[in-house]
Amino acid sequence: KQWYQRRVRGSVLENPLLLNQFYCVCFADLKKYRYNYWFCFPAFATPATIVEKSTVGKAFTDDQKENIRSSATSGVVFLNEHLQLSNDKCSAFLHDSKGYVVLSDPSTDSEHPGWPLRNLLALISYYLQEATIVNVICLRENKLAGQQSIDHSLFLKIRLEPLSHSAMPKVVGWERNSKGKLTSKYADLSASMDPAKISESSVNLNLKLMRWRLLPELNLEVLQKLKVLVLGSGTLGCNVARCLLGWGVKNITMLDNGKVSYSNPVRQSLFNFEDCGKNKAETAAARIKQINPSAVSRGVTLSIPMPGHPVSKLEEEKVKESITQLEDLIDGADVVFLLTDTRESRWLPTLLCSAKCKLCINSALGFDTYLVMRHGVREEGDSLETPVIGASTISGSQLGCYFCNDVVAPGDSTKDRTLDQMCTVTRPGNAFVASSLAVELMVSILQHPLQARAPATLDLNDEGQDSCLGRVPHQIRGFLSHFSAVQPASHAFNKCTACCPEVISRYRDNKTEFLLEVFNTADYLEKVSGLADMLENTDFGEVWDFDSDIESD
Repeated sequence: KQWYQRRVRGSVLENPLLLNQFYCVCFADLKKYRYNYWFCFPAFATPATIVEKSTVGKAFTDDQKENIRSSATSGVVFLNEHLQLSNDKCSAFLHDSKGYVVLSDPSTDSEHPGWPLRNLLALISYYLQEATIVNVICLRENKLAGQQSIDHSLFLKIRLEPLSHSAMPKVVGWERNSKGKLTSKYADLSASMDPAKISESSVNLNLKLMRWRLLPELNLEVLQKLKVLVLGSGTLGCNVARCLLGWGVKNITMLDNGKVSYSNPVRQSLFNFEDCGKNKAETAAARIKQINPSAVSRGVTLSIPMPGHPVSKLEEEKVKESITQLEDLIDGADVVFLLTDTRESRWLPTLLCSAKCKLCINSALGFDTYLVMRHGVREEGDSLETPVIGASTISGSQLGCYFCNDVVAPGDSTKDRTLDQMCTVTRPGNAFVASSLAVELMVSILQHPLQARAPATLDLNDEGQDSCLGRVPHQIRGFLSHFSAVQPASHAFNKCTACCPEVISRYRDNKTEFLLEVFNTADYLEKVSGLADMLENTDFGEVWDFDSDIESD
């Protein structure tokens, strides 16, 4: 009734197109591409009788047809008896029944007009004082011999009776299904869809629901365009890759130099028993494609050159090629995950990320402890500032790297170790926690307005520096023994062996020659960074005395 009243009163007299609204009730299973829908084209059943029916081609001359065609500039127009446009539209027509109403007709039936005519006739009948014959042109345009023609349009003379203002006429319009019943229709489009496209759409839908329902400011596009390099395809690397896929990251490069061993599949989520003996990086990349066919994954088998592992003359060319390849991989990445087994294997990627201003996320495991941290990103124009005592935040460009808390250069950590000491021994769930936190940290950083330069707060009650996903810490250090974690933040060390200005400058100036010297000379990094001079000028007796004083308190 309200619908009826809205359409027969007010602005509908000036804009009869308002009569042509329709409704659709729909339930969409967007994951399975199945739809239940029911259209309603509300139409009033008014007392009307067709007195005469013809076509425009038979009833009008060529000049009259041209007037009709040129005047029909909208869905409904009212023409006077000379087939000229009426300025007063519907109001004038109601007082001059010798005119014509021209309606754009969607029907293709040669005998019957379309449903919009019913509502237009109801509008006219509502305002009639007595029975009247109305001239109606149901305009249908098509091309005939290359020319626009309206000859097949219907011309109707319809007798209308005035509508009662106290009772609403009968309304029809709900579509029937294929069995002729007044109920919804069903469409299953999944059979016509590419399964890979369905998978991609479903992954995107889950992420979009987060934005639609909870986080309107969530920037999914920055994640979809992201290029990620994962250094290490073991326990951490596999889990990081899985979590990246969950966030919609598609471009993932996996790097490792090992093969899948029989102990790996139970802990490393991208491998099966059948993969044992295969190259880890290529197998992990292939499995990523199997999980998400729209992913762009690549596996690279590469040994990362390391300090403390001397390079012989016979190996120099191969090492130089490895350095160049690693540089190219980092150049092509937006984010680098540093997840290798040994401390020294993390040095060169840390240096390269610092020199190339790339966001680096580092994660490492103990037996029941884990570390997740981001390295500071300093552009070439940024200087290393002096730490401010008592500061509540540290700028993202001033945060320390994995090596900033060390006072010795990285060396061969596997030397003089037995086989069981070389293996990573950690609680199985530790890697899942650390890898998921590493990815979530990356996502939080990229959602921050400053991204990689987002500051880290030292005050856990400070809510002023968060991204839309929450806090962006520098480090997360977890302890499974009592299921807790802390979020320390530390300033970059001006004598760090991996990211201090002097080391980065030497690398940029000499690159390969500098790196070969680092690999072959045990104390070279300590000399270049200034760490050796600092240690030489340190009175360790005072340090031990200070330490003893603390313990005695």
